[in-house]
Amino acid sequence: MTERHILRIHFHLPDTSDADVYERLVEQLHGISPRTQALPPADADCDVTGALRYYGRTPYELAQLIQLRALALYGIATTIGSAGNRMLAAMAADATAPGGISHLDNSPEAIAGFLRPRPIGALYGVGPATANLLARHGLHTIGTAADTPPGTLQRLLGKTHGRLLHERARGIDDRSVVPQATARSCSADHVFDRDELDPDRHRQALLGLTEHLGTILRTERQIVRRLTLTVRYADRTATVRTRTLTEPTHHTAALTRAAYDIYATLGLQRARVRGIALRAEDLQPAERATTQLTFDPGDDKRRRIEAAADKARARFGPAAVIPATTAIPGTPGPCRSYE
Repeated sequence: MTERHILRIHFHLPDTSDADVYERLVEQLHGISPRTQALPPADADCDVTGALRYYGRTPYELAQLIQLRALALYGIATTIGSAGNRMLAAMAADATAPGGISHLDNSPEAIAGFLRPRPIGALYGVGPATANLLARHGLHTIGTAADTPPGTLQRLLGKTHGRLLHERARGIDDRSVVPQATARSCSADHVFDRDELDPDRHRQALLGLTEHLGTILRTERQIVRRLTLTVRYADRTATVRTRTLTEPTHHTAALTRAAYDIYATLGLQRARVRGIALRAEDLQPAERATTQLTFDPGDDKRRRIEAAADKARARFGPAAVIPATTAIPGTPGPCRSYE
């Protein structure tokens, strides 16, 4: 079987960057390898297995070429992880200093040496709630999870999740890089002035993000079918959760409820949160929206207030009307749309 070589590229896009910049950066990657998968708003996976012979370079040297092109053509710095599969490449990138390159050799010894000492929460797909559950059963590192019988993990986490965690703890990830263009989406993010432990402040930030996204979606007459929440922690790890909405919408109240529900599933206990990002995915024209009938007069009132606020923002600017509870340090990053 051919040995795979995957690069995870993180583009350090400034908050003021245009969405077209990210699209052009991904196009640059397609020029190096057609097996490139966009991961908006700022990442991409690139399978360079077939490009190594063509360019006569090692994976590390191809990563250097990508960094050079992104910096020379667009002034964008990049952080890159290189490994034999997508999970390891992503984890290598997460463990790399900003602007650096980390290459993980495909040998079992190198993979074990990289994975085994790391905390269980650093394993791809393990959020704080799962990490706390495993820690209560003495599984503090990835190595201890790899040594635990699959049946034990399945009893703790369920059949599918337990099996998947056991495979990933041993460095196994069979996912392929799926060539695709950037998806139609819209995102906003909030970076705290300091690592934030207070869940109330987390929810305040989420409210600001849903308010921001809702305003943009209504202005562009778009509705959203999926929300993806990304929580970044002080140790540079992150948790990502996606939820498909029961009813596509662009109303802030519905977006806020969904975002709060996703946040609640993370079970954060004294987590040091550095930033929160929310992405609205699978955008569609608002004309396709279907609204379930309700006898709640409060819902009609909220929508009238929302419409009035939108008119005020259109006339006096986006900061003309904001929820009082979002008046916290830091502001959401710009909404980015991808065609």
